Amino acid sequence: MTEVTPHPRPVVKRTARAILLDLPSEDPWRGTAELIVIKRTRPGANPYWITPGGGVEPADRTVTDALHREVDEELGGKVVDVVPAFVDTVAHHHHEDGTVAHPHGVKVQHFFVCRLAAMDPALRHGPEVDEPRGEYEIVRLPFTREGVTSVNLVPPSLRAYLAANIEGVRALLAPDLG
Repeated sequence: MTEVTPHPRPVVKRTARAILLDLPSEDPWRGTAELIVIKRTRPGANPYWITPGGGVEPADRTVTDALHREVDEELGGKVVDVVPAFVDTVAHHHHEDGTVAHPHGVKVQHFFVCRLAAMDPALRHGPEVDEPRGEYEIVRLPFTREGVTSVNLVPPSLRAYLAANIEGVRALLAPDLG
């Protein structure tokens, strides 16, 4: 029997997204935490909630540089304690302008748990603010199973991951992690 080795699908887009927690103290185990998300409302479509972030651009030196840039653009925010947490790979056949990127291409989304250091929505800038396609509303959700499942948080794989790992995600920000 001949074994066929599948070819890897081409990665046509990479994104950096923040699982952004606002924790009241240095101890991630104590107190309530909030997840900072963006409620996206486009004309004629049901709203959905996304984590702050976006595409890695050629000018970004690293994926985490893209994360910091995107948080600054979308929230007027700064993050600290950035820890890789979750990767999602989805089919991605078309560019945002509708042209075909690659018929078998994928988008790799890098999700990082991080702590909110500062946020001033008045400092938001970039395409979401300068040329909005619908509304971008900053929302705080309780970082609980009930909180993350109370809205249409996308992608569904992130919603499931968070709902199953509230304690583990908080543990990624523990001071003794190293």
